[in-house]
Amino acid sequence: MSFEGIKRSDSQQEFKSLAKKEAEGALKQELEKLKLAATNEKQREELGKDFDGFQNLFRRFLEDKGPSIHWEKIRTLPKDSIIPYTKIQGALDDDARVKELLSKLVVVKLNGGLGTSMGCKGPKSVISVSNDLTFLDLTVQQIEHLNKKYGCDVPLVLMNSFNTDEDTKKVLRKYASCQVNIYTFMQSKYPRIKKETLLPVAQDLDYEGAAIENWYPPGHGDVYNSFYNSGLLDGFIVKGKEFMFMSNIDNLGATVDINILKHVFERKDSTEFVMEVTDKTRADVKGGTLVHYENKLRLLEIAQVPKEHVDEFKSVTKFKIFNTNNLWISLPAIKRVVEEKALNMEIIVNNKTMDNGQGVIQLETAVGAAIRSFNGSHGVNVPRNRFLPVKKTSDLLLVMSNLYDMKAGSLTMSKLRQFPSTPLIKLGTHFDKVRSFLSRFADIPDMLDLDHLTVSGDVTFGKGVILKGTVIIIANHGDRIDIPSGSLLENKIVSGNLRILDH
Repeated sequence: MSFEGIKRSDSQQEFKSLAKKEAEGALKQELEKLKLAATNEKQREELGKDFDGFQNLFRRFLEDKGPSIHWEKIRTLPKDSIIPYTKIQGALDDDARVKELLSKLVVVKLNGGLGTSMGCKGPKSVISVSNDLTFLDLTVQQIEHLNKKYGCDVPLVLMNSFNTDEDTKKVLRKYASCQVNIYTFMQSKYPRIKKETLLPVAQDLDYEGAAIENWYPPGHGDVYNSFYNSGLLDGFIVKGKEFMFMSNIDNLGATVDINILKHVFERKDSTEFVMEVTDKTRADVKGGTLVHYENKLRLLEIAQVPKEHVDEFKSVTKFKIFNTNNLWISLPAIKRVVEEKALNMEIIVNNKTMDNGQGVIQLETAVGAAIRSFNGSHGVNVPRNRFLPVKKTSDLLLVMSNLYDMKAGSLTMSKLRQFPSTPLIKLGTHFDKVRSFLSRFADIPDMLDLDHLTVSGDVTFGKGVILKGTVIIIANHGDRIDIPSGSLLENKIVSGNLRILDH
């Protein structure tokens, strides 16, 4: 009987350490093999940058020492860590000053997502959302309006993923005559790793067809390294740009706000990172919030919360605000933290199952989690209209309705609506996909006085329908409800079967 194995690893810690080194070495070997398959120097260089970033993430994943946040260490936010928007609000009538500030700004939109969850092919940013205009159309219109009004050059930068890059570039041709300089860069392409072996699924560099499943874009936290690696960051700094305003392209409320712009530049010597937060409602209880932790501002996501504290996290009274993912960040500071390898973002371990049943792990990061890596970080508590994301067709119904007016690509709540809040809308599975959703409305109902709408089952709406108060429409399985043209439904429950047949 041999005791060599026990001598070699006389403590559990040492065993774990050896296992980690082994896993790291095995991964490195596989990535080197993949790199050898590169067909040219440019591809080899790009793979090198991507794989370096992935290995760094993998190393941190292996070093995971348990929960990233200990609940008992969370402290009350200091007063100056969240500034009310009303405190920074104020007329900036000096157009020359606004032009000066805008000339130092870059707008970055996170454009890596596909429209598949809403039943659409290609990038989500090319889905029509209002007056037949897409997310991308509205974004370009907003920035063009600023550039024309103030005679400045605010560039638009799109972070694409390998899923959206090619299609987005084709669409960009139509903006050639717009007064906006548009740049793109691609976020990293990381290999999915097998759950059991922690080795890449990919055996070669094939990205076509089913093989695309072997790769993934590693979350929007990758923006810092990818922006740096693209060369655009250095280029903008050389041109005198100082801050970026970054947001999700599907957040229609995320426009360049002159008050926040002024605030950021007034504090630029002491502030490198400003996060827009807004008050939680019941619909936002899962949204990440800011906390004070070990003398730093940290973004706390629901995935980091111990199970026994989830209800506390969801409490609107204890954690009153959540992250909109509208961020204002110093460009020189991004350059510094990337070069010093000082970015410290919690790793999101995303377990997935591929079409062939293979269990895989995706290691991702979230852009807002980097708040603790920057100096002078704080939040600005903004009005709710700065957060208008379109994630589902229920959101699409809101922004397509007469609840919103549009001017220069920006949506604002109609002055005819008496309440500042948006209605709560719940649409059943018949409305999940955009094409099906659109086919169920002859036109979008009048919703100016609507508080709550629930629709379930096979339901269609005629022209000129008006919805007020609380309206619930439920067609049971096998039944269908056609709401007649010109109907006024106010505080009504409609159920059963109502068919209107052509004759």
